[in-house]
Amino acid sequence: MKKILFLFLALFSIINVYGQKFGYVDTNYILSKMPEYKEAQAEMEKLSQGWQDEIKEMSKNIEAMYNELQAEEVLLTAEMKKDRMAEIERKEDELKEYQKKVFGFEGLFFLKKKELVKPVQDKVFEAIEHVCKEQRLAIMFDKAGELVMIYTDPRHDYTDYVLDDLGLGDPNDVIK
Repeated sequence: MKKILFLFLALFSIINVYGQKFGYVDTNYILSKMPEYKEAQAEMEKLSQGWQDEIKEMSKNIEAMYNELQAEEVLLTAEMKKDRMAEIERKEDELKEYQKKVFGFEGLFFLKKKELVKPVQDKVFEAIEHVCKEQRLAIMFDKAGELVMIYTDPRHDYTDYVLDDLGLGDPNDVIK
């Protein structure tokens, strides 16, 4: 927290010295006003509910298999009981794998959300960039999240200088 506060104060000091303009936006509010974002959210909710229903059905089937095993346990040989348990465990593993495939990192839900929401977000960021150029803003913050710069004027990008200082710069890149 102290680092963020220090960075924020240092940034304001630099801005005041050089007279650069900055601004902020609330991307959550902007997105909430966009019909295409609402459509994407509704589509994601529909898909998510469908996948959750499938997972619930798979869980019910596994629970039914357990209940059936318990009811018939006294009638089964040790080998039959072992086979049934192996089948139940296989079904549980399939369920876990399916959950991971759908809702895990880089799962179907994540990929579909990226597919539906990214074009809307790109549209917002293009508009922000246009406003920044039109209003001659050097830096744009997003108040919807943590302190994040979502637009910076490329003239104020010192990345190449830092890379050169670290010995990681492109030898063909001439910094002037």
